[in-house]
Amino acid sequence: MTVHFIGAGPGAPDLITLRGRDLIARCPVCLHAGSLVPAALLDHCPPGARIVNTAPLTLDEIIATISEAHDAGHDIARLHSGDLSIWSAMGEQVRRLKALGIPYTVTPGVPSFAAAAAALEAELTLPEIGQSLILTRTAGRASSMPPGESLTAFGATGATLAIHLSIHNLAGVVADLIPHYGGACPVAIVWRASWPDQQIVRATLATVEGAAADGPERTALILIGPVLDNADFAESSLYAPGYDRRFRPSSADSPFVGKP
Repeated sequence: MTVHFIGAGPGAPDLITLRGRDLIARCPVCLHAGSLVPAALLDHCPPGARIVNTAPLTLDEIIATISEAHDAGHDIARLHSGDLSIWSAMGEQVRRLKALGIPYTVTPGVPSFAAAAAALEAELTLPEIGQSLILTRTAGRASSMPPGESLTAFGATGATLAIHLSIHNLAGVVADLIPHYGGACPVAIVWRASWPDQQIVRATLATVEGAAADGPERTALILIGPVLDNADFAESSLYAPGYDRRFRPSSADSPFVGKP
């Protein structure tokens, strides 16, 4: 039997993939991070399914629960918030499953930064303004940062930053980044992106601490960069009339004419 790791999306229950939904519906056992995964997703579980909230469990207890279900011949849906590729703690579970010889699959989910950008109605890469997005965090109790992965290092690039798991360290974020972006650089904080109680604060690096003073203390994403408040950007050449491309040759002499 198989463990299906499923990215449950950022919060809104309809922001799960069809594959993820269908896997939940056919698994008689479901493990979910109850503090972050919306309860509505559990409605997709089959009747009589065993549903386990892993929030209060240790890694050993989670693996023991999975092993028990596997030995009983049950497929398992393992739900994590957002997408599994970043800060999901999937890696340590997969390592244990490999050692035990328990098969698994991975189904991606909508990441929180994408939901936050949608809430802001923002494109995070604008021509000639910003073409790179850095996903990062600051050090916390659960995980330190490797040498070289610092906000000051990332800030030196001038790229758009999506800073996760760091709302508790907002003052440190501001102090590290003002020298690189300047106090007027736009900032947006999105709490619980796509949830019914979503909150958004728009400010600048110089004003964001005051603007966010009354906001929640967890489940927030900090976005920083000129792309967040810049209407004066070049249009992409991709859709320009004279841009020669395979699907829209610009002239009869184009090398793309007649190409499939």
